[in-house]
Amino acid sequence: MKKKNYLIIAILGVGVIAGHLVNAQQPHQKHDSMQSMNERGDKVMGFDHTKTTHHFLLKSGGGVIQIEANDGSDTASRDQIRQHLRHIAKMFSEGNFSAPMLIHEQNPPGADVMKQLKARIQYEFDEAERGAFIRMSTNDADALQAIHDFLRFQIKEHMTGDPLELRPEKQ
Repeated sequence: MKKKNYLIIAILGVGVIAGHLVNAQQPHQKHDSMQSMNERGDKVMGFDHTKTTHHFLLKSGGGVIQIEANDGSDTASRDQIRQHLRHIAKMFSEGNFSAPMLIHEQNPPGADVMKQLKARIQYEFDEAERGAFIRMSTNDADALQAIHDFLRFQIKEHMTGDPLELRPEKQ
């Protein structure tokens, strides 16, 4: 009976140790996947993510993708951001979501619905002092949900810290 108890304890001990090893590797794997995503993003977007800040904001009628150069004197990054977001606004309005797919190596949630309902979503590009933004708007409930799903995915993937829930808008 003692041998059986020792065997059970040994098996449980190995299981606990294996569990700790797996958990210890997960932050490293998450860092590696974030680094890979950023490297793919730099290629697709045409600018260095370390020199810029992304924001994905949920709004009552849609949302905003905003990218700005961290340094106000970095006009090269600012111009690259503007070029990229101008292109993305055009692609999204045509139902083309290949850029996010290339960056994330998966189809972001909401993208398929946004593609199907492209005629019900408006994409407005505009410049900001340090970069640019795309304002997405719709009156369609399904398109709105898709936009919000898409933006929540981006917030999590890029770890922007932007709110995942809709916040009251300032008047």
